[in-house]
Amino acid sequence: MSQQPPLPVRDGVNATRLTVPDSGWDTILAYVLHRWGHVDPVGIVERFRTGEVRAADGTAVTEHTPLSAHDFVWYYRSVPQEAPIPFPITVLHQDEHLVVADKPHFLPTTPGGRFVQESALVRLRNQLGLDHLVPMHRLDRATAGVVMFSTNPDTRGAYQVLFERRQIWKVYEAVSALPDGGAAGRFPLTYRNRMDKVKGVLTARTLDYGPRDSGRCLGQATRPGRKANRSTVGANAQTRIELIGTGVSAGTWAGAGVAHVRLHPRTGRTHQLRVHLAALGLGILNDPFYPVLLDAAPDDYDRPLQLLAHTIGFTDPLTGAPRQFSSRLALAERPEPGA
Repeated sequence: MSQQPPLPVRDGVNATRLTVPDSGWDTILAYVLHRWGHVDPVGIVERFRTGEVRAADGTAVTEHTPLSAHDFVWYYRSVPQEAPIPFPITVLHQDEHLVVADKPHFLPTTPGGRFVQESALVRLRNQLGLDHLVPMHRLDRATAGVVMFSTNPDTRGAYQVLFERRQIWKVYEAVSALPDGGAAGRFPLTYRNRMDKVKGVLTARTLDYGPRDSGRCLGQATRPGRKANRSTVGANAQTRIELIGTGVSAGTWAGAGVAHVRLHPRTGRTHQLRVHLAALGLGILNDPFYPVLLDAAPDDYDRPLQLLAHTIGFTDPLTGAPRQFSSRLALAERPEPGA
């Protein structure tokens, strides 16, 4: 059972738990400054002085508390001078169990790094007054579209099982630069490969596998809705790709030939759709990672990644009714109608 934090949700943000090492520093404050002092040293010291850092039993951890006094401490993360992301998040649906929202490009799903208040989760908690709101899945910060959240801890597990058993279906849309020779004759198609993502590395990598494993995925089901525990062989990522249309961009790439595609992921590997389209010579417009990793640059709000989580659907585990939610957003670089 997970340990309950000694601090409540504040301004939409959960207290963060930090593991304290056994040795190496005299005080817990000294260790925290070593880890995070480059971000906001004055703010960190102030939190210790004002009792905002707590031990598991709720007691305040001060600037003089020895390192060995506690195994864990809790504190509120904050980012000094957090820059606002100038796009709204829209609630598509809300009931006693779920909130479904349309996340804009550039807004992360959950707090992390330089984004805390400027995340979908924290914005919605504050907007709706729902401190127990929890995301059921995540979208990359660069990707826009439908995200589903749980509002009810008592029914959360029933919806989590749908994701674990791959009983959720999703549809994405993307706009890619149209390669020489066009693309219409290639679709529809199913693309498979083997890939993984190493922590700390920006891009995913593709892996080779032998011809005898081509087309093989996870082992046979052990019982309905469950996967075998045997290791994956062959391809572990699969996407069905359909062509919606081709034409001329209606956005900042005006005049350029583009392909508008619909994607049905069978699996959910990190950056899967971006990797699969890039491998087909259809790298998504404004993608700084694929097919070529570009140098880090400030966000360009006029050129968002042209990837949209358009629709999510499932059979409701509480009622047995089919449910489907679709984004109201549209990709700016999609072909001009009639072009």
